[in-house]
Amino acid sequence: MTAISLKQPVTASDDIIRFEGIVKRFGGAQALAGASLIVRRGTIHGLVGQNGAGKSTLIKLLAGLHQPDDGRIEIEGQIFDRLTPHLAEELGIHFIHQDRLLVPTFTVGETLFLGREPRISGTPFLDRRLMQRRASDILNEYFGLRLPNGTLIGELSTAEKQIVQITRALLNQPKVLIFDEPTAALVAREADILFRLIRRLRDEGVTIIYISHYLNEIEELCDQVTVLRNGLDVASLPIRDTSAAAIARLMVERDIEEMFPKPEVTPGEEILKVEQLSARGKYSDISFTLRRGEVLGLTGLLGSGAKELVRTLFGLETPVSGRIEISGKPARFANPTQAAGREIALVPEDRRRHGVALDLSVAENISLSSLARFTRFGFLDRRREQSEVEALIGRLQVKTNGRDALLRTLSGGNQQKIAIAKWLSRRSEVYLLDEPTVGVDIGSKVEIYRLIGELAARGAGVIVLSSDLPELVGITDRILVLFRGRVAREFISSETSADAVLAQSTGSSKGQRHVG
Repeated sequence: MTAISLKQPVTASDDIIRFEGIVKRFGGAQALAGASLIVRRGTIHGLVGQNGAGKSTLIKLLAGLHQPDDGRIEIEGQIFDRLTPHLAEELGIHFIHQDRLLVPTFTVGETLFLGREPRISGTPFLDRRLMQRRASDILNEYFGLRLPNGTLIGELSTAEKQIVQITRALLNQPKVLIFDEPTAALVAREADILFRLIRRLRDEGVTIIYISHYLNEIEELCDQVTVLRNGLDVASLPIRDTSAAAIARLMVERDIEEMFPKPEVTPGEEILKVEQLSARGKYSDISFTLRRGEVLGLTGLLGSGAKELVRTLFGLETPVSGRIEISGKPARFANPTQAAGREIALVPEDRRRHGVALDLSVAENISLSSLARFTRFGFLDRRREQSEVEALIGRLQVKTNGRDALLRTLSGGNQQKIAIAKWLSRRSEVYLLDEPTVGVDIGSKVEIYRLIGELAARGAGVIVLSSDLPELVGITDRILVLFRGRVAREFISSETSADAVLAQSTGSSKGQRHVG
């Protein structure tokens, strides 16, 4: 077997990557406000931060996909004005992406050598034997795995696809490997195999940048961690000098006292009950209740099952077992129409694709799901419809040129208000809000928080799925945390903090499981 060596000389004081004072703007939004990232050669360096903190932008700059507006880029002591994807690869920087980025109809061999296929000497023909031998060697040496060269990517498991992606990088003798949320879709045994590989690569001199929301993984695996918040690096610490709880506090620290207006509402009767709901491979034995006037928070990392649970409650996915009750009566939804018929509303995370119709007017979007209310004998009562639309535009303080303006001319925050107004017009009883403030400005967020409070005050039940943990603590009565498909803990919002919720959702909390 041909030996494959990744061993590189390690100088303990070497900084292989230095990003200093990096500024990056997208239009009027500033993604990075002078962030720095300094990575030592031959170490595992964790990179953490909440959504929107700047992690993705920083990594895309390293990949050459974006260019900085200001700051200094230095790789192995050499200063660069800018990086390109080709240059990053020439410098030995490779990426293991969260979404795998593999073509399902390609074979394993075609995928591993795509763009750099070896040729038989003196001919234009591919040297398929050499490709298969090199692939087999590294798959066996690092993973103890033999994948037939003709196997299609689409036939592989999630873990096997990740192995192919890592193998493709290893064949290029990488100096730096960036792992982006690599365990999000892996089971515990597969994650343990990955951790052993990452440690081995570090010991052979490969530098690892490890991005993860699972702070227990950062604590267990990394040598150093950089914490980003609001486009800045707020700390860079040796793991031996910190803890997952301390990292969590650095990630979420901010003044939240005045951001979350919440009316005092006494919850009423039970409106929604979920008992032992399960969907194979997504979530298991989920049980909870929701009362009128209550705002229930739901959170969990990618792969926790939280988003799939919300989709199930709106009839977009079907559980394999369990029970749902609406106002004490059994309910099972084969599609969203049936869910809406039981007065359940969903405001999806991707409002532009699933929540609104950009090429329809503001008025048409608002009345879209409640036309039956404005229709008599098959005719639409325009006066009633317009009266309702004008009232909702005023109530939600939607900034628009008028009810006939195309929705695409509104800002993201105002589009989100229209997505909610659509269901207010229908007068639903249970509201499922999936990341309701993602991508909107602070002012619009506060207005949406007020609206959520109003829904509760009028007796609706509201479930808010959000990865913004200060937001959840500020606007909800209770919070359910899902971890790897199960309810890990229930918090009383007024008695907890964002870092405690984060610790539970990342698996770094050692507390007992509490489910009410």
